[in-house]
Formats: sequence, C-alpha cells, structure tokens
Amino acid sequence: MGKFLIFCAAEFDTLAQPIGPEDFILAADGGLRHLEKLNIKPHGILGDFDSLGYVPQGAQVFPVEKDDTDSMLAVRKGLELGFREFVLYGSLGGPRLDHTIANFQTLQFLADHGARGYLVGNNYLVTVIKDETVSFPKEAKGILSLFCLGPDAREVTLTGLQYPLEKGTLTSGFPLGVSNHFTGEAAQITVGQGSILALWDRKNGFPKRS
Repeated sequence: MGKFLIFCAAEFDTLAQPIGPEDFILAADGGLRHLEKLNIKPHGILGDFDSLGYVPQGAQVFPVEKDDTDSMLAVRKGLELGFREFVLYGSLGGPRLDHTIANFQTLQFLADHGARGYLVGNNYLVTVIKDETVSFPKEAKGILSLFCLGPDAREVTLTGLQYPLEKGTLTSGFPLGVSNHFTGEAAQITVGQGSILALWDRKNGFPKRS
C-alpha cells in the first residue's frame, strides 16, 4: 500500500518526494490551494472550510465546532482506508501555532494506532518515534532535535551524533534533546519505551525505520 498524503493550509512550497501510483491524496480545507498551485488533483477533499472560504464541489463537509481538527479528520480517514504511512504537507510554520502543536499530537495519535506520520514544512520534517529505531545516512547534515512526548521516554540510545546517549531517559520537563548535530557518520535514534518528537532539516529527507 502507498502513502496517505494530506495537504493542509500552512506554508508549503514543493513536494518532499515524488507521488507514487498507490498514494492517496487528500486536501484538508485550505490545503486545496497548494494542490491547485501544483496542478495536482486530489482523490478527496474534506474540512469545515473556514480557511478556504468556500466549499469545493464534492467535498465532505464538517461543522466548524467539532473535536477534531481538519488534519485529524484527514488522518482518521486514512486509517479507515487502511493506510499506515502518512505525510502531512503544509502542517508546519503557519500563522496558527496552536495548529502546529495540534499536529504534533496528531503524529502521536498515529503512532498510538500503529502508523507512522511526518509533518512537512518548508524547512523541517517532523515525526514521532515510538518504541523503534530510526536511521539517517552519513550524508545527513545539520541539527536534529528530540523532545519527549508524554511520560518519560526510556532506554533512548543515540549514535553517530555529536551528543550520544546510551539507554538514557528524556523527560517532558527538560529539553535535553534539543540541538543535537549530525556528524558525517550514519546516525541512529532508538526509543525503547515511550515517544519522542524528532525534527530535522528537510534537505536530509526521510529516514529508515525499524
């Protein structure tokens, strides 16, 4: 199965990777503008359309007053369809900081449901690492920052980075994992128990996961 691609309303310029033939493309409210700019036709459109300002033909419409953000509605749709890898474009760096933080929680929601997700902005990629290992090639450059989500993240091991760690603990009350650096070696982040929010320069692309 391909990836579930969600286009949200925040800042976004170009695709981070080519769209595959099995990928599903969904516009969440104002994210439709990005697809129109890229001349890409979505397979579906949903939202409350307070950002877009009008209801597109054939869209699935939800009330403005609801528990889910439009991004979360899109994620739920992808999970219902059986997808397990999600890429959310236009999900970082917009004028609404609260929506960015909500998208961090959406990544955790995906991890809790056995799926993997990425937020794509103009400068960064963001994911949640839960009970797994993520690997970057030696060509990766720049900063890698890690933040604990929720309960303590335990047995965290970092290799190939400027600041290594061996089965350490990251907590949500102290930013110990901020501003680590790639060093020209292959790098790995292993989280034995719990969840970590990871962000890095978009130029490094998507890591391998196991």
